[in-house]
Amino acid sequence: MSLNQPIRVFFSGDVMTGRGIDQILPYPGNPVLYESYVRDARKYVALAEAVNCQIPRPVDFAYIWGDALDELDRAGTDLRIINLETSITVSEEAWPNKPVHYRMNPANVGCIKAARIDCCSLANNHTLDWGYRGLAETMATLDKAGIARAGAGRNRAEAGSPAVLDALDKGHVLVLGLGSSTSGIPPAWAATEDRPGVYMLDDLSEDAVRQVAGEVRRLKSAGVVAVVSVHWGGNWGFFIPPEQVEFAHCLVDEGVDVVHGHSSHHVKAIEVYRQRLILYGCGDFLSDYEGIRGFEEFRSDLSLMYLSKFDSQGKLAELRIVPMQMNRFRLNRASATDAQWLHDLLNDLGSPFRTSVQLQEDNSLTLQWR
Repeated sequence: MSLNQPIRVFFSGDVMTGRGIDQILPYPGNPVLYESYVRDARKYVALAEAVNCQIPRPVDFAYIWGDALDELDRAGTDLRIINLETSITVSEEAWPNKPVHYRMNPANVGCIKAARIDCCSLANNHTLDWGYRGLAETMATLDKAGIARAGAGRNRAEAGSPAVLDALDKGHVLVLGLGSSTSGIPPAWAATEDRPGVYMLDDLSEDAVRQVAGEVRRLKSAGVVAVVSVHWGGNWGFFIPPEQVEFAHCLVDEGVDVVHGHSSHHVKAIEVYRQRLILYGCGDFLSDYEGIRGFEEFRSDLSLMYLSKFDSQGKLAELRIVPMQMNRFRLNRASATDAQWLHDLLNDLGSPFRTSVQLQEDNSLTLQWR
């Protein structure tokens, strides 16, 4: 093992390949929904087409990733980590009294493999949308596809165990997925000693930090980058609660190298604390929200690819950020105007954390920190 080579990791926010996106893939599942206004997943395809023209059907598995695939290859990533915000199942056991349920047909798991995703965090508020059977099928489908998972399991011990990803001769990356009740995860979804579910925290207290850090320290050593992938906070708003900042800082103090935050439908601030990367909110990356109106000021149609480089101690060496935009359920490089908008936003949000971004000639962004 050579500990002198940097480990390059791709992070994204929420990847939702269910509902409307599932309907354009090669093997669309049952489109029935139990939402207040939409009862057929194909309606989300029609809404997107009403805004941005017809979407071809069926598309191949690589279609939805669009320009992101070339960017990933160009970056030479060693590992690729996402928050997978959908159940992968044919279960018909919709979780009762929940307003939104996401699911993708297991036969469409090739869309995740097409981007060569290495690990999916499952600790979020949609993993059990289709019940415990849906969770079991999700985990089994990922296991069969050779995609690591973290943050959910058949009991609390499994849900709280980090995934260990091999970066070949460069070292390893640990990924521990956890969900906060602030993101809308039903309390009944918390894994226990004898019940499946997600690895869930009721609060962001010092006790919670020690609990999470204990799992990291158990496997942490030289050449290991430790990532905590956390689903927290509401859908809208740029404000970051002080308890999230304190929790992230305490995790770093206890040996965590990356805090990979997600849940909000839009991007949020970035911090580098003690030379460790904190992404407070990565925003949506893939979704079928294209034709849905409301909250336009947050520009949830824009997403970011976080292409990071770490040394063997887990310190951030470089972060390149590539702006993308969803159009016809496909990721496309964002326009110069949109890249400038994201540049200005991240600089405004990063000011309290002493981070900024520089806009490059190719409309990508590079993080600067003090």
